[in-house]
Amino acid sequence: MDGVPRVPEQRVPEQSAPLRFGVLGPVRAWRGEEPLPTGSPQQRALLAALLLREGRTATAAELIDALWGEEPPARALAALRTYASRLRKVLDPGVLVSESGGYAVRGLGEGALDLAAAQDLAAAADKARAAGDLGGARTALRRALELWDGEPLAGVPGPYAEAQRARLEEWRLQLLESRLDMDLEQGCHAQAVSELTALTAAHPLRERLRELLMLALYRSGRQAEALAVYADTRRLLADELGVDPRPELRELQQRILRTDPALARPSAPAPEPVAAPVRPAQLPATVPDFTGRASFVVELSEVLASAEGRVMAVSALAGIGGVGKTTLAVHVAHQARAAFPDGQLYVDLQGAGARPAEPETVLGSFLRALGTADSAVPDSLEERAALYRSVLDGRRVLVLLDNARDAAQVRPLLPGTEGCAALITSRTRMVDLAGAHLVDLDVMSPEEALSLFTKIVGAERVGSEREAALDVVAACGFLPLAIRIAASRLASRRTWTVSVLASKLADERRRLDELQAGDLAVKATFELGYGQLEPAQARAFRLLGLADGPDISLAAAAALLDLPVEETEDLLESLVDTSLLESAAPGRYRFHDLVRLYARACAERDEHPPSERDAAMSRLLDFYLATAAGVYASERPGDRLVDHLTPTQYPGLRFTSRHSARDWLYTEANCLLATARRHADRPATLGAAIDLLWAALDISESGANSKEYETTARTLFDAAQRLGVARISARALMTLAHAHVDGGRFDTADQEAEQVIRLAEEADDLLPVCWARNARGIIALYQGRHADGEEHLCEAIRHFRLLGDRPGEASALCNLSRIHLATGRTRSAVDLAQQGIGIYDAMGNSMRGANGRYALGMALTQSGRLDSAASTLHEALSVFRDSRQRLWEGMTLFRLAEVDLAARRPGHAAANAELALTVLRGIGGEWRRGNVLTVLGHALAGIGQTDRAQVCWREALHIYESLGSPEASAVRELLSPVQAA
Repeated sequence: MDGVPRVPEQRVPEQSAPLRFGVLGPVRAWRGEEPLPTGSPQQRALLAALLLREGRTATAAELIDALWGEEPPARALAALRTYASRLRKVLDPGVLVSESGGYAVRGLGEGALDLAAAQDLAAAADKARAAGDLGGARTALRRALELWDGEPLAGVPGPYAEAQRARLEEWRLQLLESRLDMDLEQGCHAQAVSELTALTAAHPLRERLRELLMLALYRSGRQAEALAVYADTRRLLADELGVDPRPELRELQQRILRTDPALARPSAPAPEPVAAPVRPAQLPATVPDFTGRASFVVELSEVLASAEGRVMAVSALAGIGGVGKTTLAVHVAHQARAAFPDGQLYVDLQGAGARPAEPETVLGSFLRALGTADSAVPDSLEERAALYRSVLDGRRVLVLLDNARDAAQVRPLLPGTEGCAALITSRTRMVDLAGAHLVDLDVMSPEEALSLFTKIVGAERVGSEREAALDVVAACGFLPLAIRIAASRLASRRTWTVSVLASKLADERRRLDELQAGDLAVKATFELGYGQLEPAQARAFRLLGLADGPDISLAAAAALLDLPVEETEDLLESLVDTSLLESAAPGRYRFHDLVRLYARACAERDEHPPSERDAAMSRLLDFYLATAAGVYASERPGDRLVDHLTPTQYPGLRFTSRHSARDWLYTEANCLLATARRHADRPATLGAAIDLLWAALDISESGANSKEYETTARTLFDAAQRLGVARISARALMTLAHAHVDGGRFDTADQEAEQVIRLAEEADDLLPVCWARNARGIIALYQGRHADGEEHLCEAIRHFRLLGDRPGEASALCNLSRIHLATGRTRSAVDLAQQGIGIYDAMGNSMRGANGRYALGMALTQSGRLDSAASTLHEALSVFRDSRQRLWEGMTLFRLAEVDLAARRPGHAAANAELALTVLRGIGGEWRRGNVLTVLGHALAGIGQTDRAQVCWREALHIYESLGSPEASAVRELLSPVQAA
């Protein structure tokens, strides 16, 4: 910020609406939200000069020099006074003041000038970064940069404005470089590449931007491009300035060449220090291999340390059985021993068992441990509790109440006096224990789990089979008890390898039986909690275990249990309080993996009649199918697919808007797909599961769950094949073909679509025939088989019309437009795309209307109507982003890059192509990636980054050659013979 004028905070006069000013763009003024006239360019120049003087007085001579430089007009002073008079009438009284023959702007409120606000945000960013808060610093810089609205002091004449304009633009670039540097520090390298590509095109001689681009490319796995940026920079600097790159850039190139490991890792905050363990005293012995839990140790230690000077410090740890509550509590208590010189009391309250300890009995033992004679111990609970508090008065004692049943059991056992503290463990969350510091203990992190396993088994055995060890701790669900049992079994069997143990735990049906050693057993731990449940809770626990997926929503759970939502919520929250279920988020619940296996085993053992298990799973499937069908219909008005799906008995959700419907689909994607897979071995409901996948096909195009969608489609198709029913086989194969088209595996998809047509015609199921014809048409386009494609699409149009499926007809028309475009029939291509859009728009089908606009944008580009093409593609892009269709968002950015190239805007083309690569990461397939790389190469060549362009073309050529794509020949021509080889 060197040289940037600093505007101080100033007082705000009492006005109904405060004044605001902008100089980071055109010079403007507002009263509240009302824009104020700022007059002629010279009048705005006067206002800008005064605003940038920080409230100081500027003499008339200084202002004349600022406005006109060395050759002012003859009546410059009179003109200056006129401008000041006009501004005074516009502004609030007392803002523009005359003083000592000059003028000043005073009395502005805090943040009244956009430059002052930007300076405050930049200062806040510096402070946050110095404190290690990169996220806060990035946010502050983004907010500061958002205050720019084009060129600073835009349109303002005069030498002063020119100098300030250059200085403010330089400062903006410095802020931008700082923000991008922090983006890379936090691992946002892929997103930064597009922005840096555009910036290096706009500021080709700015080496810091080139340095950041090299680093971003390198961390994105694009080492060759990063080195090519250096080569381009060195050549440009030599040609333009006759100099070499600065040392920092040369050093970065050398680090990239030697693949410096430190270069690939963004900085990360240092781990929190863990307090050194303290020698145990009267507490149970701490385990010698205590591992991890650093943040919990620090948190609980701080609470216990606050006991001095407080009435009482109470911490209550809650968590599932086997999660390590007692181990952690004992460890923390040992560390805090020095802070409680008068002793530490401990009791196992046996709250998870059938006979919890009575508070009277516990108080009697505590009183005797504190030196009270047997004869002095009262009989009643109330008297013992009163004496207990009296004995503790003036002492500093830590009380560890382990394995408590509920708050009622522990209340009489709390010290209640200053300087004492209580540490409680329980499977129940003690929300009704007043003043308690509640801690929910979760499973270990993978690193902590592997560390614990290694400590027990030995570093040598684990080091040689690290991947198998990771499989073991994952199969244990990172639950400390399960890890300890598994590790102990392995440690006592020297002939076993880690892989042998991993294979034993891989079988979910046997996993709980394998996790027992001596008197330790995971299943027995869960059995204690299950045995305490009320009948309704136990039923909910069992049936919820049948559902797959990472979690389950309240509405889905209500369907599974066949209960009203309110009653379901009460049951699930009560299970959360027992720690047998977790609340993943408001309205969402999940099991620990091992608890789910136990719940499922309980359902197999205890659910009567057994048919209720199948009924519950059918209700859940119906719920997802009915809701997904509703989402599909809301996104595609008039689409006939929903009329051809399996009827449902259980109703689905209804949504008030398309956005809420779409949010549900993407939120539930993993659960929905898991539910569909669960029915692969259920012949009675397999057809409905396949229809669920068809209704939820947007998941395939979203990118986030594309792989899971494809896996599910494959699983259901294999199941349908085993069943041998043509109708469901055709539908399952259609979903798989759709996923393969999205993934760019066109040969496979075409073979599958061809088989769909045979199976669906055999089953007299016309809708899959239409879809398969449409898919084969677009695949043929991609593969350059235009005559085949046209034939398939004309058949698809005919079949869609037979069904009365207007959106399907529109889709085939838009695809046919692309065939016409590829064969040189540009005019008819435009007409066909417009016909498809007309159908979509008439039905209010905005999402598929965006696909139509995508096709129309391509046709308009080829016909040379570039402004219309860009406008049409931006309309499509907005819808795809709103609908979270990442595949089509990325492809539309690619088409916009083509428009930019045709319009000779290579910098914009490079930025859009880079964005396309970022959006399409992991989706769309290699062929589409090759297309984007080819266009990116053209754009980079257009901005002078020819070495980097060659890298992109070589990568595209490798993709095309590996796929046998015809595009390889065109790309090969772009490369010189030596480079192509």
